[in-house]
Order: sequence, then structure tokens, then C-alpha cells
Amino acid sequence: MKYLKKKAKEIKDVTFLAQGTLYPDVIESVSPTGGPSAKIKSHHNVGGLPKKMKLKLLEPLRELFKDEVRTLGKEIGLPKEFVSRHPFPGPGLAIRCVGEINQEKVDLLRKVDSVFVDQIRKHGLYDEIWQAFAALLPAKSVGVMGDQRTYNYSCALRAVTSVDGMTADYYPFSHNFLGETSARIVNEVKGINRVTYDITSKPPGTIEWE
Repeated sequence: MKYLKKKAKEIKDVTFLAQGTLYPDVIESVSPTGGPSAKIKSHHNVGGLPKKMKLKLLEPLRELFKDEVRTLGKEIGLPKEFVSRHPFPGPGLAIRCVGEINQEKVDLLRKVDSVFVDQIRKHGLYDEIWQAFAALLPAKSVGVMGDQRTYNYSCALRAVTSVDGMTADYYPFSHNFLGETSARIVNEVKGINRVTYDITSKPPGTIEWE
């Protein structure tokens, strides 16, 4: 919020802050009817802006699900690469870095995620998947590279199919794809020596890890 307030002051005549809030964000963050539903997500900015920001919040997609947003995007002629792009969370890599967050972990995660998405595109699977990303786990484990002992981080790959984001199933990658992707990550990203694949559906698991 401090960053947004600072940037808003640098631009003259700023009145609105636009957010891409979707209806699932609202449902999982606050009860849309004021009822007793549980708060599942803590990272969505759906509670409004602090009065001191002096900005009006604009959320044109707040009552739409993701599939409806994509339909709208097609109707108004947005490029396919925009409409079919995998969702990326508002807080960015922070909620894919389990536990303490620091620059080293974020840098590792960015590199792992880049390899994973590159593999998905290379194999022509991007448009079959609702969302794919890597999560960095908070524990290190023993490994071996060549004839050297390593003690590095583990990562989890996550790829799901969904329609509206309220429920999801893991994407059934082939063993060959997972083996090839794991080998690339371990060899190309120094600091990672173990790769896992998350096969949890939603529910009980959420799509994101934090």
C-alpha cells in the first residue's frame, strides 16, 4: 500500500486504483453475503482501500468467474495470449515461497518456474492447463551432484485443470515429461536438488500453496 500511495502521488490527477479482483477471490476471502463462511485466502485485496490512500477502488470483474472473464476478453477482441494466460496471483512469487521469504529463495523460485513453464510450452501443453507454477519448500535435503554431496532446497511443481478456479484437478503429466523437467531444473538451477509434483485436487488443497 505504501508503494501504491507513493506512485499515485507521482502521477497527477489520480482518482482510481484498478484491481483485477474476481468472484472466487471474494468468496475465499470474505463472505459475499456477510454470512459465516470461512476465510480461506489471506492475500487477496478484497476488503477495500485504506481511507488515507485517497483513491477510489475500481473492480470491474469482481462478480465474474475466470471462465466468464475469458469469454468477455474474447468478445471484446483481446489477443489470445492475454485471454489464455495462466492466472498469476496478486502477491506474486511470495505466496509460492513457503515459510520465510528472502531474495535467494525468490530468485531460485523464479528460475525454477521459468524452466517449468518453458517445458510446458515446449511440449504444447500450455493451453490444456489452467495454471502451472513452482513452489519452493522451506526444507533442505541431502543430494548428490557428480561425486559431490549437496544440501539444497526442494521444490514442488503444481499444474491444475479447472473452469472457474473454485475446484481443480491436477494435470496428468506423463512420467517422461516429469522426468525431463526434473532433470532440467536440477541441472539448470543451482540450489535445487529435489523436485516433487503436487497431485492434490481442490478441495482439499488450494491451487496456490500459501
